[in-house]
Amino acid sequence: MHRLLLSFALLLCLGLPLRARQTDSPLIMRSPSVSRDLIAFVFAGDLWVVGREGGDARRLTTGTGTETSPTFSPDGRLIAFTGEYDGNADVYVVEAAGGVPCRLTYHPGVDLVAGWTPDGGAVLFRSTRDSSTFAPRLFTMPLAGGNPSEVPLPQASEASYSPDGRRLAYVPFLRPFGQWKKYRGGRTTPVWVADLSDSSVEMLPRQNSNDFNPMWIGERIYFLSDRDGAVTIYSYDTRTRRVAQAVKNTGLDIKSASAGDGRIVYEQFGSLHSLDLGSGQTKKIPVRVAGDLPSVRPRFARVGQNLSNASLSPTGARALFEARGEIITVPAEKGDARNLTNTPGVAERDPAWSPDGKWVAYFSDESGEYALHLRQQTGMGEVRKVSLGGSP
Repeated sequence: MHRLLLSFALLLCLGLPLRARQTDSPLIMRSPSVSRDLIAFVFAGDLWVVGREGGDARRLTTGTGTETSPTFSPDGRLIAFTGEYDGNADVYVVEAAGGVPCRLTYHPGVDLVAGWTPDGGAVLFRSTRDSSTFAPRLFTMPLAGGNPSEVPLPQASEASYSPDGRRLAYVPFLRPFGQWKKYRGGRTTPVWVADLSDSSVEMLPRQNSNDFNPMWIGERIYFLSDRDGAVTIYSYDTRTRRVAQAVKNTGLDIKSASAGDGRIVYEQFGSLHSLDLGSGQTKKIPVRVAGDLPSVRPRFARVGQNLSNASLSPTGARALFEARGEIITVPAEKGDARNLTNTPGVAERDPAWSPDGKWVAYFSDESGEYALHLRQQTGMGEVRKVSLGGSP
């Protein structure tokens, strides 16, 4: 039976690239960065660039590893990013026009891109390489190579330099819970401002909110916060020391943002949006992505290591499993594995046998919302579908 489970394969056929171009469904574009002419973002584990007004995106990297955290240099010529090419996360740079990425860090620890110095001569990154408590610290790595320089702060995870490079808006702690909405425990994250000449610190006003992703523009520090509900963009005036909401958000959380040339581009529910800092107006950026994406190409996949929610039939003759969104039964001794759903592009979850062993019940998102489906354990006949009601 063990060999049978390991050899059982599913055909995956998501067809995402075609549907992504033909519909307005979210593409899950992550971590945008904006320059004077372009927006860089992460999609399907690669870096892509598109014009500031949107349009057809161009893939910038096609490496076998994963690329994250793209960040434009101040002049927009280069993009720094975190690359996992050789079994480790390190800092790389690539020309915005395209080319071979250049590796900057070689430490065995994890190095994650955090930004640039204002003159564009070095990449700011975070690492635990010199930390005795595993708290991250900030370093700068010159483009010309050499050894990184430590930013004179005891710990920090995110940061943005002031235009003159003398001060740094930073988040001293790692974000504790990326998916825990409205967390108010002891590990909420503030934004502080450090004077790099003496490491003195000024704290932005807050009441135990989650503040992060600082962006220093002129005399203002923009940042993300959930202080009034959903995560949205706020600004802190360094002259008056007052905080104001920059974007009213009654929808889903804003996940990340980047500022450049009078505009902030931010990610919300997989889509890209822009905030014009002059007018205060926001708009959605239309982006079309088309490319050879191996992760969504129809293919066979071994699922022996991905089985979950196992249960035996009432007679003990067959076992029931969930694997990669499909519902499968296998014989206890001899016979063939049986894919009861065979629905590429649909997620089926939490299968259960009926007391008499003739039916299998499971949840399916075939309609776009989860519903209860019932199917004969033989895989024959029509599926019975039971609505779970409307959204709350």
